[in-house]
Amino acid sequence: MRAKTQYELTSADTQTILALVRAGTLAEAAQRLGIDASTIFRSVQRIERGLGQRLFERSRSGYHATPLGAQLARHAERIESELAAARSTVQTSSDRVSGSVHVTTTDTVLYGLLLPALHDFVALHPALSFELTATNSLASLTKRDADIAVRATRRAPDHLVGKHVGPLRIAVFAARSRGIQASDVDALARCDWAALDASLGDHPSVLWRKRHCPTVEPRYKTNSVMAVFELVVRGFGVGILPTFLARGRDDLVQLTPPLDEAESQVWVLAHPESRHLPHVAAVYTHLSQQLSGDFAAGDGAL
Repeated sequence: MRAKTQYELTSADTQTILALVRAGTLAEAAQRLGIDASTIFRSVQRIERGLGQRLFERSRSGYHATPLGAQLARHAERIESELAAARSTVQTSSDRVSGSVHVTTTDTVLYGLLLPALHDFVALHPALSFELTATNSLASLTKRDADIAVRATRRAPDHLVGKHVGPLRIAVFAARSRGIQASDVDALARCDWAALDASLGDHPSVLWRKRHCPTVEPRYKTNSVMAVFELVVRGFGVGILPTFLARGRDDLVQLTPPLDEAESQVWVLAHPESRHLPHVAAVYTHLSQQLSGDFAAGDGAL
């Protein structure tokens, strides 16, 4: 594939390339840009003809960037970040932070950690708005669909900026109304269980249960830790929960010590290209400091 004349990339070209690199499919890239998939297809063909080089390899699973395509996408990301910084500079005065911040996390961290940490902060910054997404995947942050992630993980991904705020511990709980006392593993195996289903088979709680209670077949399975929490609180059965969800509650009984082998770490993460935007930096700094303080006040763990 050779270009007859030198082709000059435009900002629209780089936006198209970046959208397709992030999305991986024509349909999703088109949705991101608010146009139809056929327009994306024609644009990519036109750019590749103009450059005389392939930017994507096509397969049944979608579009995969060539080294050149990936390099151009990185340039496009920097352009995108600089433009966002310029907009933020215009909108933001020294004492007023404004803009929309997209935070992605899990359902339990959203409910038990993030919302309490944001409660007073949002009152101090009325010009900030928030998009809060509960998901078990980091993909949305990696693809720049989100600005900040609050995640429980053993190690922060190398390509993200991260602040470790404390350990996340889990234990087996039951509703106090069930009358179950602190139990050994054999006793727990005789209880009804509420647990995560196969879609979250690598979750620490699932791995611990299969290792220590291999005969247990949970009576209630769900794809949400918050659903396990509600099942336990309502007395359906015992279940493994983050200890921070039980903090200050008298309707739950902790049946085991924290399960040390299932412990993970809570991180506040951001993409390095957006970390220093004023509105993102304000939220990132607050969450890092507030959650670190919350963990310290809880003797190092929640």
